[in-house]
Amino acid sequence: MPKHTDTPANLAPPARPIRLQRALSLAGVASRRQAEALIAAGRVSVNGHLVTAAGTKVSPNDTLRVDGRRVQMTSSYKYLLLHKPPGVLCTLSDPEGRPVVSDLVPQRFGRLFPVGRLDWNSEGLLLLTNDGDLAFRLTHPRFGVQRVYSVKVKGVLQPDDSRLLALQEGLTLPNGTRVQIRSVRLTGQTKKNAWIEVVLAEGKNREIRRICDAVGLEVLRLIRVAYGPLTLARLKRGGYRELTQTEVLALKAPGR
Repeated sequence: MPKHTDTPANLAPPARPIRLQRALSLAGVASRRQAEALIAAGRVSVNGHLVTAAGTKVSPNDTLRVDGRRVQMTSSYKYLLLHKPPGVLCTLSDPEGRPVVSDLVPQRFGRLFPVGRLDWNSEGLLLLTNDGDLAFRLTHPRFGVQRVYSVKVKGVLQPDDSRLLALQEGLTLPNGTRVQIRSVRLTGQTKKNAWIEVVLAEGKNREIRRICDAVGLEVLRLIRVAYGPLTLARLKRGGYRELTQTEVLALKAPGR
């Protein structure tokens, strides 16, 4: 596995009073825009008083609650790269008691949220953080952050297979959603199956499986191997590591 000699990112938020929506973002509750919507909806209180003005200033000594639940003001941002195994939910809790991604990292990192999702059967690169602004930037379609998937499909393919060509041209799903695919290529074969690489600029729910199904390809395994400048490299299933400051700056770079 490649060595990451740069310092692990542990970026501190401002100590001075800051806007309420910024504080909620720092705490990992939501992005600033999402926090503004929570405030406007009357779901946020400060020191026991309902607040509906997003510009309200708060300090670390204030008590914040969202829907009555205490929000822990954070002292630093955390960023973890996790190799999510199949059979794990991209959430922090599950009423049915199924495994969730927060079970895979130590509690010392605090409350971290998954950026985007991988479905139950999928695996691969998943970013966990309490930086709501970065999470928004990485998931909103307008920023077009690239995702790369390695997909095992049933059957032997040729590079000019009509199903691959259909994916390369992009397609409209039965529900009317138009899927723009940056690239598709055949990367490997076994006697009975094939591996393809699919590159997307956004990640909607079960999108890879739906587009493959639309052209008649059965997905046997789905691995996200890259997200923006981050790569899964040789990180083992269930393994995690902290991002370096260089990697975080790359994620926040203009045009990313």
